[in-house]
Order: sequence, then C-alpha cells, then structure tokens
Amino acid sequence: MRVGIGYDSHAFATGRKLILGGVEIPNAKGLAGHSDADAVAHALTDAILGAAGLGDIGRMFPNDDPQWKDASSIDLLNKAFLKVGEAGFQFVHADVTIIMEQPKLAPYVDAMEERLAEALRAGPAQVSVKAKTNEGMGWIGRGEGVAVLPSLRSAEAQESPDGLPRVSPAAPYRTAVRADRGSGRRRKHLPAVPADVAVSLGAFLAGGAS
Repeated sequence: MRVGIGYDSHAFATGRKLILGGVEIPNAKGLAGHSDADAVAHALTDAILGAAGLGDIGRMFPNDDPQWKDASSIDLLNKAFLKVGEAGFQFVHADVTIIMEQPKLAPYVDAMEERLAEALRAGPAQVSVKAKTNEGMGWIGRGEGVAVLPSLRSAEAQESPDGLPRVSPAAPYRTAVRADRGSGRRRKHLPAVPADVAVSLGAFLAGGAS
C-alpha cells in the first residue's frame, strides 16, 4: 500500500471563476492561477503522483507551459491518474480537506466527490471531501484564499486494495513442496499452524474444550 499527501493553496482574485473539485461555485471572486486554479484537483494530483513516486503536479504540468493555460484541473488530475496506472498502481481511496472561510461549501461537497471520482475512474464512496473554516485565523480566516490537504491511498498492481499480497483463497491449505537439499528428494511440508489454533486444538484433544 502506498500513501500520498498533497497540498495546494491559492489566493482569491477578481474576474475569475471559483472552481473546486471540478465544480463551479457561485462567488464574487475566483482563485488566481495558471490553469483554472482548482486547488482541490491540484492538491489531489500531487497526492496521487506522490504515492506512486512520480513527482508532483509542477513537474508534470509546469505553470510556465502555455499548453496548460486555463486548463481544466480535473482533466489534469485524470491525466495524472492514467500516468500512475501505467506505472502499475491503482487508486484506492482519497480523503480531502478544504480550508476556507467563505463561501460555505457544504452544498457542493457531494458534487465535488462525484467529479473527483470520475477523474479517478472510481466510485464516489472512494473519495471523501470535507470543508472546514480556519475560525477567522490567519490569511485563510481573513478570506484571502483557500488551502487544501488531501491524503490518498494507492496499491501496487500485485496487491489487493487492503495492501495485502494477492493470494488464492486455497493457498494456505495447499501442501508446500520443496527439495531436500541433503538427498535431492522432494518432501511435503504442511504450513505452520498458528499458535492460537494450536493451543485451542491442544485443549480440545485434552478434553478441556467447553
């Protein structure tokens, strides 16, 4: 299992749309940036690239490259997701915290989860978005901008989503076969019995089981 942590922050700017998590939110100001300045998608892109060891959004989509001018950040997230898939990783789950005083984001959280999940080709249940204020403190509290902190889990291709190696359900019960180094013969070895099972079995055979 791999874990990636992202971060992004943007200042408010006039004459811009406010787009967060791929959702346009009515507001007098938007966020300053080279692309559409979707800080949620940017931070999540950093997280998924970081979990795969593939750098960050600035290396993949430089902010001095004209081709990314006013680009959809949800599209950039999807491109990063596809790159991570090519490297042998699969997305498991993301938990995103948005810190912002105004506007209130609760009415838009479900839509953001859906848009982010679409970009990651996942179900909405695999993406969690939470909106917090900074209780009036600092630059966020003064309404100067937004910060986003996501954590993300991904699994390597040979892993199951819970991080364990993929094993056939029958594997623990199969007979292990190995070569006898001394004679060259092959011997069968049963898998080791877990200690708690051995104790319970011993108690049962001794007549101590209830």
